[in-house]
Amino acid sequence: MLNQSLKLNTKLFNDDVEQIPIRQGFGEGLLQAGIEDNNIVALCADLVGSTKMDLFADKFPERYVEIGVAEQNLASVASGMAAMGKIPFISSYAMFSPGRNWEQIRTTICYNDRPVKIAGSHAGVSVGPDGGTHQAIEDLAITRVIPNMVVISPCDSIEAKKATIACAKIKEPTYLRLAREKTPIITTDDTPFEIGKAQIVFIPESGLADIGIIATGALLHKAILAAKILEKDGVKIKVMNLSTIKPLDDEAIVSLAKEAKALVTLEEHQVSGGMGSAVAECLALYYPTPIEFLGVQNKFGQSGTSEELIKHYGMDVPDIIKAVEKVLKRRV
Repeated sequence: MLNQSLKLNTKLFNDDVEQIPIRQGFGEGLLQAGIEDNNIVALCADLVGSTKMDLFADKFPERYVEIGVAEQNLASVASGMAAMGKIPFISSYAMFSPGRNWEQIRTTICYNDRPVKIAGSHAGVSVGPDGGTHQAIEDLAITRVIPNMVVISPCDSIEAKKATIACAKIKEPTYLRLAREKTPIITTDDTPFEIGKAQIVFIPESGLADIGIIATGALLHKAILAAKILEKDGVKIKVMNLSTIKPLDDEAIVSLAKEAKALVTLEEHQVSGGMGSAVAECLALYYPTPIEFLGVQNKFGQSGTSEELIKHYGMDVPDIIKAVEKVLKRRV
């Protein structure tokens, strides 16, 4: 059942559950952050509408800079503005930022520890018809490896809004991973959010968990649906929303591993180097645990609808159930 203490969306299991693009939450959060702090500025690489930065640009045109299709300049100019006391937010498709401008992000932003906030929109294979060239499924790997960088992957638009407001208040460089398509609303305005803290969103009705599922981003919804089905079959599941990939909530991950004795990780990203890898690194140090990793398995993306691609790459509800059944046999 849903963890009632988190005040999650009670309509989550309904067929008509409200769906809003995660990037919309970023746009709303940036606008709110800009209202609260005059030092916040926004820069975009000619995708202001697509990334939902237009909400800020329309309200504060004097604090918005259109860089054009020049992602390397996007990062470097933002770093310079941060050096002068501003809090820059930069946005583009994740394939281009942090993809195309990774070196500028590394050297001009993170090496100098500038508080630039990087919003990578249209991440994951759910970009759909845009195809493999535009589907960022390596972005968690290339951002979490950079020193000083905070990495956040919100599960829905409400959490994205909270994450945007929260990262505006910290001094570290931050990467916000945002999905393009409409996704189910999981949280509510009353659901707590804190950078660096994981949450158990689904808990067994009785007893300890047999398996833990750790999910990040929009796929959290599918993890919850799978847990509910498994619960009816007598398998007790806890589902964790790991929205902050870095810094990792080691304590929460180890606690879940000790209880469940086996885990499944789920992410719309390459399995290598992503959230699942971060979890495995944590557990290798503190509590070695059997894990099944769900995500893209060493392949590029391709064109298709969002749901077709989620199924094709083995990240749908039936795939989660199969992974749970498989790792049950490996419980320590």
